[in-house]
Amino acid sequence: MTDATQTTLVSLYARLGGEPALRRLTRRMYELMASLPEAAAARNVHPPDLANSEQKFFEFMSGWLGGPPLFVERRGPPMLRRRHFGARIGEAEIEAWLRCFEQAMDETVADVRLREALREPIRKLAHHMQNAGPAHE
Repeated sequence: MTDATQTTLVSLYARLGGEPALRRLTRRMYELMASLPEAAAARNVHPPDLANSEQKFFEFMSGWLGGPPLFVERRGPPMLRRRHFGARIGEAEIEAWLRCFEQAMDETVADVRLREALREPIRKLAHHMQNAGPAHE
């Protein structure tokens, strides 16, 4: 097996560093959401205590990155848009959420190529959640 083939078989979860690295990323993201003034739009669609939201995001990301499918095992299929339907998610909320995720990723993920590989898919995922705004009103 060539090095290139071997690399493609390694999950993003493994490249990230598994559970400890994912925990650092998700924890930092929610710390930023709670503290950055420019994250207020994203923060305001969450409950006062962010611990449960952080845990659910950690579980989702584990499976999304190719690691253990914790969210599915504990909560069933993600159905992300349906689960977020009660929250108004427009462009401001998406950009605030992405700001937190990308800053957390920049601070906790040392592998520049991995960070760049994750940027576009996570942006697509975030924009998939939009349920408010000019195209949705």
